[in-house]
Amino acid sequence: MLRSTNEILGYRLNTIDQDVGSCKDLLFDDQWWTIRHLLANTGVWMIGKKVLISPAMINKPDWKTRNIFLNVSKDEIEKCPAPIEDEPVSREYERKMSRHYGIPYYWGDAGLWGPAAYPYAVEPVLTESMNESEEDVPEQETENHLRSIKEVTGYDIKASDGNIGHVEDFIMDDDTWALRYVIVDTRNWLPGGKKVLLPLTWAESVSWTRAEFEVNLSKSEIENCPEFDPEKPINVEYEARVYDYYGRPLDTKIDRAAQQHIANPFV
Repeated sequence: MLRSTNEILGYRLNTIDQDVGSCKDLLFDDQWWTIRHLLANTGVWMIGKKVLISPAMINKPDWKTRNIFLNVSKDEIEKCPAPIEDEPVSREYERKMSRHYGIPYYWGDAGLWGPAAYPYAVEPVLTESMNESEEDVPEQETENHLRSIKEVTGYDIKASDGNIGHVEDFIMDDDTWALRYVIVDTRNWLPGGKKVLLPLTWAESVSWTRAEFEVNLSKSEIENCPEFDPEKPINVEYEARVYDYYGRPLDTKIDRAAQQHIANPFV
């Protein structure tokens, strides 16, 4: 099912033994445009420490009660090495975190989640085998590629003939945690304005320094797109309406190859 990333902010995080806080941000990788970590607000518990939760650590979310249930204990989280609070999360830290929880790396394999297509299908691995796999790490796999959903929200949307709006939200697939759509708010550029849903496959590029998305659509095409209603679920019928408007085929099967196509403009 497709869900808003903003909706997940504030969800309670529950280990196998107790509530440990709430989700205050989501980190996605800018190579595959997939949510890789939930950033936890733990209150006074572990104050001053950045606590990350991988979707591979999630047992099940309860979307109705806004609770996420984890398959780890509070003690396991406490003993996990913490990244430096005010610095970007590095690939080196992600390796430490993966080894601590016995989660295979999500990069460098055939699946969107390393050896698996979905985070819940990830099988635990031995730390020894993970250490062995690091002997020849390609240079590109040592770079940091994580971005904050909160940071990217608000980026300008630049159409082929000028600015048309800003990023209001993203829509993700709650099976793969892959980002599928960007919600564009046009109210700063169009009288009255409205929100529209744009597939990420239609983006040309993104500039992190200019805080700007470029899309291969004109302002009038975006202006006349079917309006997005956040109160209504995004189902196949609604997706089909959006794609039909632009005269493009709808592909609802999202695997690593399809997500690579989504991410290609940004890599």
